[in-house]
Amino acid sequence: MDNGKAILRRAFRQLEHEVPGRVARVLRSLRHPDSRWVRIPVGVLLVLGGIFSILPFLGIWMLPLGLLLIAYDVPVLRAPVGRFTIWGIRKWTALRQRYFPGQTKG
Repeated sequence: MDNGKAILRRAFRQLEHEVPGRVARVLRSLRHPDSRWVRIPVGVLLVLGGIFSILPFLGIWMLPLGLLLIAYDVPVLRAPVGRFTIWGIRKWTALRQRYFPGQTKG
C-alpha cells in the first residue's frame, strides 16, 4: 500500500471517530470500492457546495469533505488531503477540548 493511501485511510478513520454514528456509517459505505459511482459525484457536489458557502444551507465544511471523497479515487490528492484532514481534526479536537472540556465527541 502506498503512503498516500495509508494517510487517507487514517484520515477517514479519525473523521469517522469524530462524527456521529450515522454519518460515520455513511462515510464507511462511501469508502467501499463498489461505491465509486456514488462517491465521485457526491464529492464533486460537496466541493461545489463548499465553493458557494455564502448561501445559507451550504457551508465551508463541504469543501474538505468533498475533497476527501474525491481523493479516495485520485492518487495525487491522497497524501495532501489526508494530511490536511488529520491536521484539521487535531485542531478541531483541541478547540473542542479547550472550550468544552467534558465533551468527548462532535
